[in-house]
Amino acid sequence: MTETPDWRTRRWEATHRRLFATALALFEDFGYERVSVNQIAKRADVSVPTFYAHYPSKEHLIMALPTAEMVGALLASQPAELPMGERIRRALPVFLAEMPPDEQEAMRARWRIIAATPTLRTRAAEFERRTAGMFLDSLASSSGKAPGPVEVVQTGAALVAYTTGLLNWADSNGELELVEAVDRAFRALSD
Repeated sequence: MTETPDWRTRRWEATHRRLFATALALFEDFGYERVSVNQIAKRADVSVPTFYAHYPSKEHLIMALPTAEMVGALLASQPAELPMGERIRRALPVFLAEMPPDEQEAMRARWRIIAATPTLRTRAAEFERRTAGMFLDSLASSSGKAPGPVEVVQTGAALVAYTTGLLNWADSNGELELVEAVDRAFRALSD
């Protein structure tokens, strides 16, 4: 029996999800720092090279970056005449509110691990800057001109607020709703 592209895609996606779920369970049980890629691969019943075919590192498994397409769609969902910071502040809560409950729970698990791991909290700022760069690249692509200092500052500030909201949400142990935690962080930019 030959594999069809759809079958291969489904198999790849299933392995990807299994690696993620296995890693989360191990991180929750033993802590992020004490779990190796080898342990994740072994528990997920895949080889270490298979792990690396799915995730460049253990860190990238937990610190997911959006795709350029996702960022472009978020910006396109808001009026282009709004300031960049406002576009982001409006788009992200809508994106989060529309997230299915199972994806929100996976996101909460991911951010609880990030919040509980000092090195990951620090690295979150680096991923946040990379995401800001993706927003600025998307703005440049859609407008045909390079973002100016105002757009750069507004984008950076909005993404710092977003990360802070996610960390507060994770730290709240379920007391805060996701969108409320992010909205609070965005409102702090105006105070």
